[in-house]
Amino acid sequence: MTDLTQQEKKQTYNFNKLQKRLRRNVGNAIADFGMIEDGDKVMVCLSGGKDSYTLLDILLNLQQSAPIQFDIVAVNLDQKQPGFPEHVLPQYLENIGVEYKIVQENTYGIVKEKIPEGKTTCSLCSRLRRGILYRTATELGATKIALGHHRDDMLATLFLNMFYGGKMKSMPPKLISDDGKHIVIRPLAYCKEKEIEKYALAKGFPIIPCNLCGSQPNLQRQVVKEMLNTWDRQYPGRLETMFSAMQNITLSHLCDPNLFDFKGIHNGQSLEGLEGDMAFDEEIVSTMPFDDEKTNDFSHHNLIQVKEVN
Repeated sequence: MTDLTQQEKKQTYNFNKLQKRLRRNVGNAIADFGMIEDGDKVMVCLSGGKDSYTLLDILLNLQQSAPIQFDIVAVNLDQKQPGFPEHVLPQYLENIGVEYKIVQENTYGIVKEKIPEGKTTCSLCSRLRRGILYRTATELGATKIALGHHRDDMLATLFLNMFYGGKMKSMPPKLISDDGKHIVIRPLAYCKEKEIEKYALAKGFPIIPCNLCGSQPNLQRQVVKEMLNTWDRQYPGRLETMFSAMQNITLSHLCDPNLFDFKGIHNGQSLEGLEGDMAFDEEIVSTMPFDDEKTNDFSHHNLIQVKEVN
């Protein structure tokens, strides 16, 4: 009996640490990119997957202690996939007392009609969903649209664009929508997928799988994701370093003449604000993974910053 009690205490301790880390990461992202402001109405797009459940849960948690006031409304797009359990999300959201809206649109039928069997459905499906969500945000008076993409999604998108699109481009943590009327935010930008998985499991979220794209195991995104997961296992800390690199861009040491004035470089000019030729210098790079436990929980502090800046 004593061993069981100790085990329960350890589980509670580990869960509290995990929740605190996710809160801190979301709070940091909100502050760093000015995602949520006083008086905002945040539309959280809830798919029924681990990421969007975690996003909603952490935002609700932060809402209770934030020094700014913002409202949350959860929105699910029922795409009429065969066998979709329509009762799960309304039941869950009613149980936790969250305002919500279920939007029913047969995008599944459209995708199946337009895309040949065996071809990738993600692009068309995403465009259809995006338009519906923008329309719904307008109807609800939402000022921000929150999506559940996390750090690993952003890294995967970076490599997808490099490998297949020839662009140095990823998912931004905050952007203006295609129609120019909405702000889209990704509060999980600093959160690791493996920690979100642990959190979702511990919370017992009623996960709903996506049957539309779940049968496409050879998608380019899945290949890149497996590559990143392999690196994460073999070289602890590599993903953290790569994500840090996305936040430390040196334009003078890349090759885009539209973003840096290479033609303007001339002999004898001041190097102030520039880096010289260090391409072949030996650099000391930390091989140790980032230790999140040694970082203070700034989520509350950062939300104060959001209020003060805006």
